[in-house]
Amino acid sequence: MTGRVWVRRSCCVLFAAFVIPAHAAPDAAAALSIVQKNNCLSCHAVDSQVVGPAYREIAKKYHGDATAPDKLFAKVRNGGAFVWGEVPMPANPGISDADLRTVIAWILAGAPDH
Repeated sequence: MTGRVWVRRSCCVLFAAFVIPAHAAPDAAAALSIVQKNNCLSCHAVDSQVVGPAYREIAKKYHGDATAPDKLFAKVRNGGAFVWGEVPMPANPGISDADLRTVIAWILAGAPDH
């Protein structure tokens, strides 16, 4: 590889590293506040099944699924049944889109504590 090609490729890699933003880690404190405010914890917990699945189990199930955020958004917003058992999940129309996306990002990140 010539010096000129090497320099051009190196510049592209450096440019991409600094210009393309990394995905920010979800805000755990905000997500926990949202799930508490919307009574999500009456059916779900971070690491154990209550009525519905644990958030960390949801993260495992959807790991690597690029369509998971949209699937979960629709499931939480509209409700559903027979994915995790026979108890249906009620619709949650009162959570704002932004709050719902925050919670879903946090869940899919494995529901980290911080």
